[in-house]
Amino acid sequence: MIALVAACGRKPPPAPVPARPATASKPSTTPARQQGAVNIRGDDALADVLSWSLPEVVIERPERTRAEARRALAKGDLFETGHSAIPLLMALRKLEPDNKDDAAQLDRARAALLAQANIALEASADPASLRYAQRMGTVLRTLWPQLAEVQDFLGKVDRAERAFDLVAEGYRLLRAGQLDTLNGALAKFRAAQALWPQQVGGGQGIAAVEAVLVARAQSRAWAGDFDGAYVTLARAQHVRGDAQVMAVARARIEATRVEFLRKLGDAGMMALADPAGLQFARERLAEMLRVARPGDRAPVALRERIDLVSHYGAFRPREVSSDEMKDGGRGPSLVVLPYGSFLMGAATNEPDASADEQPQHRVDFARGFAMTRHEVTVDEFRRFVQATGYRTRATQRGHSMIYDVRSGNFARVSGVDWRSGYDGQPAAGNMPVVHVTAWDAEAYAAWLTEQTGAHYRLPSEAEFEYGLRAGGQGRFPWGDGPPPPMVDNFAGSKDVSPRGLRWNNAAVGYGDGWWGPAPVGSFERNAFGLYDMDGNVSEWVADCWHKGYRRAPSNGAAWANPGCRTRMYRGGSWASAPEQARSAWRVAGGVDNTNGRVGFRLVRQL
Repeated sequence: MIALVAACGRKPPPAPVPARPATASKPSTTPARQQGAVNIRGDDALADVLSWSLPEVVIERPERTRAEARRALAKGDLFETGHSAIPLLMALRKLEPDNKDDAAQLDRARAALLAQANIALEASADPASLRYAQRMGTVLRTLWPQLAEVQDFLGKVDRAERAFDLVAEGYRLLRAGQLDTLNGALAKFRAAQALWPQQVGGGQGIAAVEAVLVARAQSRAWAGDFDGAYVTLARAQHVRGDAQVMAVARARIEATRVEFLRKLGDAGMMALADPAGLQFARERLAEMLRVARPGDRAPVALRERIDLVSHYGAFRPREVSSDEMKDGGRGPSLVVLPYGSFLMGAATNEPDASADEQPQHRVDFARGFAMTRHEVTVDEFRRFVQATGYRTRATQRGHSMIYDVRSGNFARVSGVDWRSGYDGQPAAGNMPVVHVTAWDAEAYAAWLTEQTGAHYRLPSEAEFEYGLRAGGQGRFPWGDGPPPPMVDNFAGSKDVSPRGLRWNNAAVGYGDGWWGPAPVGSFERNAFGLYDMDGNVSEWVADCWHKGYRRAPSNGAAWANPGCRTRMYRGGSWASAPEQARSAWRVAGGVDNTNGRVGFRLVRQL
């Protein structure tokens, strides 16, 4: 549309053939440019819009015609038809040239047309408004080409047309990637804005150039090219100099740097669980040192761990310990799991197994690792929030999924976050923290790492199942038969809700005395010294969702993809049916999902 209207009035074509009005004036002897001709470029369908000739008027009774002209003028109907004010008054002037009242009315009509035209032109933020102004300009040029105010208006129309041309060219260059070069998109948009400030396309185009450059800077940061990101961001700063936009962009680049370093550090740390991963960890450290700013301590933990990788330290399998924190307290209670191997996943003939749990495959742990003995509690998470001011996802959005005690269904409820229990009521400090996302769990792990100097993270899916099985290979952690008494907190047929409800699909004859989570450590620990691995709450792990285990890591590392939005959680919960209490059971959830059934525990790298 811009291309079609942009050339209006640029190059005068031959004068249009006049209509045959009964009282039309003699043909003008002014040059073609002054005859109201409009140069159409592109679609000739706009010719009717951008050209005009005086409509035919037949006068039978002059007084009636004068009355009609006054009514048309009062309504603002100025030129489009033979019943409009200007054609009527022009016909009257032809009929009675000396009539001063007709002359005065025609002057009023011309002034009204100029006023309408200027209003349309001032509002010409889009091609349709400009086209309307051009059409009125055509009328003015046809009838009063020599008037100074008409010439002034036509000059403004020409500037508006050129501004639309410049904006169209700017967007073409923008699409071609020519952003802030000498004659690139930015130069075109600025020229359009200077030529016709009312045309918002110039300002919008300038903002678009800035946005593209900011996006390119962020893309370079995601690729690990932080020097290049800031070079590109400096180009963006010269576009508008918007301090707030630049501050947000710099903050995002630095957040990307922190995340980039964290992932490199996690990858290096997890690689050190395998002696063959030492070179890989060193490569990750070199990449961290390239990316980190001078004085950044992010690579320090990995560098120190690489130096100590050949030592197991003073730890022993199944040893219970906790790390000292900077604030003088102690971290969560840990137990050291021995290195070894196990068969991960479900056997081909396992009842209730799905293809997502197969194929069963061997996973080898070349080194032991420590895992928190129970799920992270509300009090432990509160300590982190109070120390850092961290706001969880549920806190930010103001709601989470709870178990509605009255209806027996899960429902989204406002005002629920990590401080709440499974039912939305305030949670006791020794209860497992729920209503947290995988990202919230990783934020807690990062804080614990900073506090203790040890490396904490979410367990991999393989590490969790290894700890859950605790050396067994049965269908359930306790074996293949019915659950022994008080083995863990999951759905049993003897369990009763506060409203007298019972589970429809539960372990027959089993009851643990809890409807909802229990305080951590309320049940027997397993052979590795871990509590609540198959009940209480399901737990986030570090892996992204993959359908089945083909090509899964065999060294116990997390199977993660950069930026994945669907993560795994493992282990049964207080509301799990028997098939969900199986050792191989796995399920995926959105990385920022929260509800009253999912919490987490951590692994500490040794």
